[in-house]
Amino acid sequence: MAAMMIQLIGWMLSVLGEFLIAAATAMDMWSLQDRSQTVVTNVFTYSGLWNSCVGTSYGTTQCRPYFTILGLPALLQAVRALMIVGIVFGAIGCLIAIFALKCLKMGNMEDNIKATMTLTAGILFLLAGVSGIAGVSAFANLVVQSFRFTTFTEGGYGLLGGGGLGGLSGPLTPRYTFGPALFIGWVGGAILFIGGIMMCLACRGMTSDQKQRYDGMAYKAASQHTYYKSDPRPRPVYNDSYKAQSVDGRQSNQRFDYV
Repeated sequence: MAAMMIQLIGWMLSVLGEFLIAAATAMDMWSLQDRSQTVVTNVFTYSGLWNSCVGTSYGTTQCRPYFTILGLPALLQAVRALMIVGIVFGAIGCLIAIFALKCLKMGNMEDNIKATMTLTAGILFLLAGVSGIAGVSAFANLVVQSFRFTTFTEGGYGLLGGGGLGGLSGPLTPRYTFGPALFIGWVGGAILFIGGIMMCLACRGMTSDQKQRYDGMAYKAASQHTYYKSDPRPRPVYNDSYKAQSVDGRQSNQRFDYV
C-alpha cells in the first residue's frame, strides 16, 4: 500500500514538473529588461528561446522570432537542445508510468514487470529533471555575464572609460535580468527530479522479497549399519516357453520362445 502511494505521488509530481518545463520552454520571458535605471519605463524588451519581444505598459506586445539558426550563440542552441531533451524524456516517462501504476489492472501483468517499468520511468524523470535544470542554469549564467558586462559605475564611466550620454550617468545599453521562465524552469526541473526519486523508491517496495517455494520430498541416505531383510515368500517360477492354444481351446504342440 505504501509503495502504491509513493508511486502515485511520484507520478503526479513528475507530470506537474513536465508541464512546468514545457511551459517554461514555450515562454518568451527568459530574460527581461532591467528598468531600475531607465527613465522611460513604458517600453521594455524581453526575449526567450524562440522570440525577442517588445512590450508596453498598456499591455501591447510585439514579438519577432529568430529567423536564423547559425547566427545564434552556441549556448542558446545548447539550452534549446537540453530543454527539448528534458521534455522528450519526461513525456516518455509519463507514458511508461501510466502502464506501470499498481492501482491500474491491465491484463495479467505481474508486479515484477510493473516494478521494472516504474524504475525505467523514474530514471527517465531524473534525466528530464537534470536536463531542465542544466538548461535553465546555463541560460541564467548567460544573463549574469551579460548583466555584468553592461553594468557601469556610478560616475558614469563605462568599461572603456567613456562618460554617460549627455552628462547623465547610467548604462548606455539595456541590461537584462532573470525572467519568470527561469524560475518556472527551475521549479519544474526540481519537481521532476523529486518525482523520479520517488518512482525509484516505489520500485523497491513493489518487488516481493519472498522466494518461490517448491514442494518436494526429502530422501535419507542409507547408513552403513542398515540391514535389509530378504523376502521369505516363495516366488513363482515362470517357464521360458509358452504353449499356444488353438481357437477351440485345445493345446497345440507349437512353442514360442521369448528371448
